[in-house]
Amino acid sequence: MNFAGVDHLELYVGQLEEAAEVYCAGFGFRVTGRAGPETGQQGRVSLLLKLGRIRLILTQPLVATDEAADYVAVHGDGVKDVAFRTEDAAAAFHEAVRRGATPVHEPRVYEGPHGRLVRATVASPVGDLVHSFIERASPEGDFWPGRFQPVVAPASERDLLASLDHLALCLIPGTLQETVDAYGRLFGLQQSHEENVATQYGGMNSKVVQDASGGGVCFALMEPMLGKRPGQIDHFLSSHRGAGVQHMAFLTEDILEAVRVLRERQMPLLDSPSGYYEALPARVGTLAEDLEQLRENHVLVDREGNAGYLLQVFTRSVHPRRTLFFEVIQRKSARGFGTANIRALYQSVEQEMMRKELKANAG
Repeated sequence: MNFAGVDHLELYVGQLEEAAEVYCAGFGFRVTGRAGPETGQQGRVSLLLKLGRIRLILTQPLVATDEAADYVAVHGDGVKDVAFRTEDAAAAFHEAVRRGATPVHEPRVYEGPHGRLVRATVASPVGDLVHSFIERASPEGDFWPGRFQPVVAPASERDLLASLDHLALCLIPGTLQETVDAYGRLFGLQQSHEENVATQYGGMNSKVVQDASGGGVCFALMEPMLGKRPGQIDHFLSSHRGAGVQHMAFLTEDILEAVRVLRERQMPLLDSPSGYYEALPARVGTLAEDLEQLRENHVLVDREGNAGYLLQVFTRSVHPRRTLFFEVIQRKSARGFGTANIRALYQSVEQEMMRKELKANAG
């Protein structure tokens, strides 16, 4: 099964305008489409946001009987649909169902003066997540003919973010391998990386699955390590009330510029662990970036042998339940996921959790 990347993500949210503000004010996304009862979408209203090659749908239920209302009541705002771009949505749907996927929406054709879209949906192996198959006759046509009304957005001189790099999903303890197997069986995704991290307080097991064609579908799957103190993944599972998408990783061409702009826009970023940069030169060698700038901006670095290196920064969660957060990543000929940084990220999130606990106890 071949995919041409993630076509879009759809998030169910409780307050549409407030949710859009996080992406538009924080990252520079622009509203390029709107759907609701006036466009034939009953019971809900949606905004289409775009930045670089990233497309997000934010959907708010208007009636209590809409499935988005049930989702938000259980999970709060979160990612509901990770939609895959494919050349033949109907064929992908029927093949996934043949392999054991649970059908959600049968293939349906949407046509308009400026485009044609075929959409079909199956359940994901993870929680309430679903995966739609999207076939577009023209990538430059209307995003969703007959459903979304285009909105003219002001042009940007330069997009801060280029594309969606990967998604990180938190899983119920003990389900990591069966989820890896399910993504392989149902969608043909293959395991590419594995990392197990244990810290003073907690731990996790993680595996990465990707589409074999290199189209851009990539999930980092994580479960809590048994026998450890509850950590960040346990916090997500408890607050989200189940498995789901913990963070989105956005690709940028200039991470230091991206961090500068994010700080200007008051997007809160995670601090790096103490002592991280003292050991960095010996671990990663010579970098094009200035070490002090990396330190000041809490940018993490990892090198993959002689293949190259990557740079990462993570936001604090601005989600009401402190679940969903974001990663910004720059790749310099590196295709990994910052194996040496996974422990640093885990420690950073733990430090943030402990800081909030201390603040709450003091209050």
